[in-house]
Order: sequence, then structure tokens, then C-alpha cells
Amino acid sequence: MKSLLFIRGGGKKMEKACTTILVGKKASIDGSTMIARNDDTFLPLTPQRFVMRPASKKSAGKLVSNQNGFTAELPAKNFRYTATPNADVEHEGIFEESSINEKNVAMSATESVYGNERALAYDPWVPNGLAEDSLQTMVAPYIESARGGVQYLGKLIAEYGSPEGNGVLFSDKNEVWYMEIVTGHHWAATRIPDDAYAVAANQVAQQQINFNDGDNYLWSEGIQDFVSQHHLNPDKEGWNFRHIFGTDTKKDRHYNTPRVWFGQHYLSPSIEQNPMSSELPFVCHAEQLIGVKDLEYVLSSHYNETKYDPLGNGCEADRLKFRPISLNRTQNSHILQIRNNVSSEYAALMWICFGVPSFAPYVPFYTNANDTDSSWSETPLEYDVQSAYWMYRTLSMLVESHHAEFIQDDLDYLKDCREAQLRLLDKIDDTASNKKGEALTAFLTQQNYQIAAAMRTKAMKMIGHFVTKGLTLSKLTFNMDKNL
Repeated sequence: MKSLLFIRGGGKKMEKACTTILVGKKASIDGSTMIARNDDTFLPLTPQRFVMRPASKKSAGKLVSNQNGFTAELPAKNFRYTATPNADVEHEGIFEESSINEKNVAMSATESVYGNERALAYDPWVPNGLAEDSLQTMVAPYIESARGGVQYLGKLIAEYGSPEGNGVLFSDKNEVWYMEIVTGHHWAATRIPDDAYAVAANQVAQQQINFNDGDNYLWSEGIQDFVSQHHLNPDKEGWNFRHIFGTDTKKDRHYNTPRVWFGQHYLSPSIEQNPMSSELPFVCHAEQLIGVKDLEYVLSSHYNETKYDPLGNGCEADRLKFRPISLNRTQNSHILQIRNNVSSEYAALMWICFGVPSFAPYVPFYTNANDTDSSWSETPLEYDVQSAYWMYRTLSMLVESHHAEFIQDDLDYLKDCREAQLRLLDKIDDTASNKKGEALTAFLTQQNYQIAAAMRTKAMKMIGHFVTKGLTLSKLTFNMDKNL
């Protein structure tokens, strides 16, 4: 049978280390649901693409992973969906990572999490099971709701098993779900309350699972018996998923919990917490309504305005103590927004940052489109400033190279980008309200091109500004006589 996604070649699994934020519709400033994540690799350069996968009613063949040999037949029918795969599929694997499909169901996969040896002793990882590189491709094109996404993936894990721990984000216009796969076949998922948010960072995050509340919690078949049979619950009372399946190590307290702490510190500032606490809450309530700008701030942060900022003025021990949220190896940061204050035909927006989030803008795209701009979809493996990926990474590198001298100009640029984007989106929404069907899809596709072009003009102007200004900062100079 012809294969749609047979990926040849070898290669090791690409390790991921990400930060996740989920926001319910009543916690957001405009009634949107939002899921967001930084896709971090262990390499400073792993070029990404932003593509549109078309809908199909034909047999798609098999998906074969070049990372672990996972093989599965793909369903005959799929919905159109966006994706952000690796540019070098041949060596790095597909890793489609983030998407919104034509049913306005958003998905982001995955937040790497780590199960503990007690649970894994009795349900070990399945080496050729469904891993992160294939997960988005196997699920995103086939689901019609966020809850349905959890259930669909749960069935796949039961059938194929998992070779690793993964946290997966789902949302639609009404619900936001976070699912964690913690052993070869066991998982649980929590619906984020409408008035709440959650932050996760490479550590099992969920806490109490209420098995009497199937509306707000979902879980793998037999998980309660599994825990009871193998004496996995360390608590005298309750059923804390994090305590049962997660880890609690020195690495967690320097690499993971501080990122959760900072997100909660920003969104719920009056609550005093220790960044190294193992008991930071999963479900939280913000002190103000949350907007896209707030998620951008958290995902682009490096402990800003605290003594732990590696770009700040604290002592070296504090500045190097914790792993920041935004990194030079953040390859793709995204905010998937399903709005409830406009028609469903143009409600879904995918905000993407292909540069280092601390220094580069998030660019919004309507997902009811039939193509993506070539500067985003055709990312070369070698440097080419015509590519959005390479252009925004160029901008990021220039700002960090002269951080003290360039950061204020960069902050002004990012503020200008946000203002221009909001103005553009408002204008596009107004025109879109008078269009339907294929005409609307064609219109939004063209508007996405215009958004990409407008943001490119601004980015190239700033790159030119930083190069010009940087030339005046060279240390290879000596002033004595203007004629010498």
C-alpha cells in the first residue's frame, strides 16, 4: 500500500523540554479558550515549518516513524489541519507539534513528562509505541472536540502503548484539557475549569483525580486497580496523580518547578510560593483576566524582574540557579486561540513565534485557510534570511548579542508589532463577517499572506537597525585623531 508518511533513515529520538499554559474561556479577557507551549529541543537550531495539511477522504496508507519504528494505518478520512513539523523530516522525524483543525479543535503535543520507576516497573514503556514524533499526526486530523481528542488518543495508547512520558494539550471553543501519559499504557486527563488556568513544565502536573466526576476527568481503563494492586499510592488519603506517577528530584526543583512558579507568580502575584516547591498547585485562578499578551510574556520570560534572571543584575549563583522558560533552543512557541466573540468560521487563530520568544514576535494566522505563506512553509536547512524561521532567529541572535544596548529597542519593536497585529485582526474580522464558505477561506488565506508580509517588513527593518547600531559598538576601535 502507498504510504503517505513513510520516513526513511535512522536517528535518535529528539528530546524535548517544554513549558505549557492552558486557559479556560472564563479566565480569558475575551472569552477565548487558549492552549500554549514552548517547543524546546536540545539543539539551538532545529528548523521548523508552518504548513496546511489538506482534508482527504482517500486511504492515507501507513505512517512509519524513523525515530522508533512505530507503524500504524492512517484512517481513510481526515480533516484539514495546520501543523508545525521539522524541516529536516528525514533525520529529525516529523514532529508536527501544534495544530488547529477545520473543526476548530486545537492540539499541542507534547510536554515531555517523566514517570517514576515504581509505576514503570509494572507497566514499562513500549519501545516502538506511539511517540511524540508521530502523535500529532495520528490524532489532530481526526478529532472533533477537545474531550474527543483525549478519548481518541487514549484508545491509541491502549492499542499501541507509549515509549515515553507525554503531556498533551487539547482545546475547542468550550473546553480545555490536559492529558498526561505516564507509563506504557496509563494516563489521566483533567478538564481545566472555565475560570482557571494551569502551567506545566516537564514534570507530572495533575493532582487529585476525581473518579466520580467523568465530566471533568478522564483516565485509562484499570488505572485504579493498577495503582492498588502494586501499592503505588504513597498518600494516606486521596489519589494524587502527581505523587503516584510523577518524580520529585533535585533536577525537578532546578529545571521544572521554577518555571511553573514564575507563570503562577505572574498570573497570581499575590500568592507567595517557593520556586523549588514540589507542591505548586496545578489548577490556579488568575487575579486578572488573561490575554494573548500575558501568555506571550510568560512564554518569552527568563525570570524577568527577579534575581534569577540570567540576563539581569543578580549574583551569578542566583542567575544560573534555574532553567528559564524562554531559551535559545526554543524552536517554536505557539498560542492556539479559539475565540467565542466572532463567527466560528474565523474564530481560530494560531500565534506562532519561530525566533527566541524573548526577542521575536508572535505572528497570528487564521487557520480557516488553504495554504500558508512560503516564507513559513518552505524552511531551508541552511541559513536563508528569506525564510521566516531564519529571519526571526537572526533578529533574536542580534538582540541577545548586545542585550543591554538593544533590549529597549527590541521591546519597543515587539510592542509595535502587537499593536499592528490587533489593528489588522480587527479589520480582517470586520470584512470576514460578510463572507462565507470557500470565499471566506480564500479571503483569510490572502490575509495570512498579508500578515506575514507586514511582519516581515517590520522584522527586516529591525535587523537592519541592529546591524547598523551594532557596528558602532565594536571594540576594534581607537579614538585619538579624526584623521587617523
